[in-house]
This record gives sequence, structure tokens and C-alpha cells, in this order.
Amino acid sequence: MNGTSIQEVTDTEDSIGTDFGWRVTLFNCECHTFDDVERQLIKATRCTLSQARRYSSEVHNRGSAVVYRGPQERCEAVAGVLEDIRLLVKVSQ
Repeated sequence: MNGTSIQEVTDTEDSIGTDFGWRVTLFNCECHTFDDVERQLIKATRCTLSQARRYSSEVHNRGSAVVYRGPQERCEAVAGVLEDIRLLVKVSQ
């Protein structure tokens, strides 16, 4: 990711819950701006801009981040929206 400044990274596990066995992992790539990724995260997961910034920063700094947890069908839908702009994602249990 390129473009905007890095925000402080926080642990995303607390904010996305752990009640579901399925998750969407977003992987880093250098072909999208932070703004593009954050906008798509908001669209896909309905998170706040602040949370999207934390996710994008974590992905940039660590190489990946779990950006959503939920039922399998919802995770697949979230992944589909992220993939609309060719973000690299994985749905797993």
C-alpha cells in the first residue's frame, strides 16, 4: 500500500470478536493506496474509517490482518467485496 501516513497499530482481535470460526484475512500488496483499501474495507465490513485505518496499517506493517470474523457465508461476501478491487484475501476457518 502506498499513499497516506501510517497510523498506530492496535490489536484487531478485540474489535472484531471471536465468536465465529470463519475469518477474512487481507494481505499486503503495493498496488493499492491506503485510501483505496480503507474505502473498500468500510464498504465490505461496515467498519468505521478509524478501524479501516488500523486494519490497513496492520496489513502494511505485518503483511496481513484478520479484518472480519463471522459466519462462512458473510465472510465469503466480505471477501468478494474486497476482491472487487483486486485486494488479496483468504477466507478460512
